[in-house]
Amino acid sequence: MSKKIFIAALVLVLAGFSAFGQAQGEYPERDITNVLVWGAGGGTDTCNRVVMAEMSEILGVNINVVNKPGGTAGSVGMQDAYSREHDGYTICGLSESCVTASVQGAWDKRMNVWDYFIIGGSPDVVSVTPDTPWQTMEELIEYAKANPGEVKAGASGAGSIHHLNLLALENGTGAKFNFIPYGGSAPSQNAAMTGEINVVVTSVAEQAQLIRGGKLRALGVLVPDDFPFGDGVLPTAFDVYPSLSDYLPLSQAIGFAVPQDVPQNVKDVLRDAFAEAMETDSVKEFGKKNFYILSGKVGEEAGKVFDSLESNFAWTLWELGAAKVNPADLGIPKP
Repeated sequence: MSKKIFIAALVLVLAGFSAFGQAQGEYPERDITNVLVWGAGGGTDTCNRVVMAEMSEILGVNINVVNKPGGTAGSVGMQDAYSREHDGYTICGLSESCVTASVQGAWDKRMNVWDYFIIGGSPDVVSVTPDTPWQTMEELIEYAKANPGEVKAGASGAGSIHHLNLLALENGTGAKFNFIPYGGSAPSQNAAMTGEINVVVTSVAEQAQLIRGGKLRALGVLVPDDFPFGDGVLPTAFDVYPSLSDYLPLSQAIGFAVPQDVPQNVKDVLRDAFAEAMETDSVKEFGKKNFYILSGKVGEEAGKVFDSLESNFAWTLWELGAAKVNPADLGIPKP
């Protein structure tokens, strides 16, 4: 064998060993991309960036967050993330608001194609403006029961989590509000402060500054326990109306996901890193400071959360005439 042929053969052998080593290497070997379905600065974006920073340290690679807003209910970002290799190097930053994409005709799959990692969410709070007469949740509810349809209550659009929480409040108490939909939480809160509506339902995180500034008066949170706020607490509505437990809590689910068919060993690595990140002081402090209830749910437990959200949101939209696709045709069970 000539010297040139020997060298060429040796190069091929070494290249083969190198390729084999890479194929057998430990995940992750390179940077990960988080395709985030909403714009920069929102709750989903902020929560993901905080947790991704911790996971990057744990995994020893960068996790680059790339915002891909657009479409309906996060459909542009979801389609982008799902179209890439299902190898764990692309994850999708999303939230509970994505679960209506399919019934709105923007996503041709159910949400159970994802394997979820839930960071958490901020509970919804029922608030009124200071010039209204109601000082407690009970006063408001009993008035709305005695005067059905008179009290104007605002939230973001029909089928949103805030609207569903308002519906649950009605179902659990027997009150009847005059629902006024708005294009988002901020417009509904502004409407309350200008007197267009009497009651607003959005999250504690979104209302915090308005409550602190005395522009809104919080009457109760729609979760089973009092919620810490400043030096005190926001009272739970469940204490006065225990029947709310039949319909609530229905909470935000902010986090990220990978396709279900990503290799299990890769998902295990991500789950371990996620669990460790959720226990860091920086994540816990972020949650406390910004009024988020941290979750940390993964796997089957997280999947059940999104199955429930998809069912509730999809059928509510369908019954309101706001869905383009029948949930039954997608195999989405009724709640």
